[in-house]
Amino acid sequence: MSLPHTLRRLPSLSRCLGLLLCPAALFLGACDKPAPPPPPPAEVTTVMLAPQTVPVNTQFVAQVESSHQVEILARVSGFLDKILYKEGEMVRAGKVMFQIDPKPFQAQLAAARGEVENRKAQLWTAKANLDRVKPLADLDAASKSDLDNAIGDVQSAEAELASAKAHLDKAELDLGYTTIVAPVTGVSGEAFFREGTYLSAGSSSRLSYVAKIDPIWVTFSVSQNQMAQRQQEVAAGRLIRPADMQYQVELELSDGSRYPHLGKFQFVSPTFSQETGTFLIRAELVNPDSVLRPGMFVKAIVHGDSRPNALVVPQKAVQQTDNGHVVYLVSPQGTAEIRPVIVGEWIGNDWIIKQGLKAGEQVIVDGFQRLKPGAPVKVLAPAAAAPAAVPAAAPAPAADKK
Repeated sequence: MSLPHTLRRLPSLSRCLGLLLCPAALFLGACDKPAPPPPPPAEVTTVMLAPQTVPVNTQFVAQVESSHQVEILARVSGFLDKILYKEGEMVRAGKVMFQIDPKPFQAQLAAARGEVENRKAQLWTAKANLDRVKPLADLDAASKSDLDNAIGDVQSAEAELASAKAHLDKAELDLGYTTIVAPVTGVSGEAFFREGTYLSAGSSSRLSYVAKIDPIWVTFSVSQNQMAQRQQEVAAGRLIRPADMQYQVELELSDGSRYPHLGKFQFVSPTFSQETGTFLIRAELVNPDSVLRPGMFVKAIVHGDSRPNALVVPQKAVQQTDNGHVVYLVSPQGTAEIRPVIVGEWIGNDWIIKQGLKAGEQVIVDGFQRLKPGAPVKVLAPAAAAPAAVPAAAPAPAADKK
């Protein structure tokens, strides 16, 4: 009786066992599927590093100065009568700028002329008396004392005439000083006193100034650390100076435009400033159109140095991280490699690499944004490094080469 009952339950057991075995079968079936293929190598563009000699252009913040600024002072005391120039305009040398009331000085000049005439008359009288006394003294008709007095009177009259002429010269100078002219050609400053002001001769009566602006000066400073580093690089042969220190200076104006004339070093300070610890350099440039004015700030770009055997990479290949600059390379195994580097100067659109790279390595220029270190790469267009692009400097006209 029990056997048939058990047989009747077999289909139910089979169904339950099938339900239990289905997930396992599905799992085993999934394991039998092939793994997906690895992603294809990332396509990148590289540049092959090759040593080359590149120009080095050093930039400094500079300030424009007048090449000859003259302070306008009152040389005689008197009332300011007229201001005869337009403040801020260009004035030519000899242009009348101020007029001090000349009438008191004209009166002094007239008195000095009268004094000269008086002394001339006294000298004439003294000579006439000497001419009378001398023949009498030769004949013993006049005493020796009378002759000595006559000679002394002539010499005294001559001395007084010379003194009177000196006073006349001074009176003429003082009258001339009442008319104040521009000593040089340049841009004029504001008038610090107005008409009717009493001026005292000397530095206390600074009336204005005239600043010569053609040629014009540009000054900038080199720090002690910069100078020391530069000397070390020159000694090590990593930096070459121009022959005879003939540097050229180009200016970038505040709006980003380039000044059309080049300049040359006009003065290099032999010592460091004790106040700032910097080394002063002054360049001179022509300024025929008065574009540059004293007090302007500009960027001075010094041309002339060069770096031999330099390794140069495009700026877009160099990445800035929290730990410094890095570049991506193609390793000998054909994978991406990240490398920290120490960068130097910008040369046009390229960057000089001081440390971290060597000739013959391939630097990834495009496509590294999607890479991870060790990822396989496919180089699309390996190429030799092109010569560093340097912004063309404005040609110096003949007037610049003074």
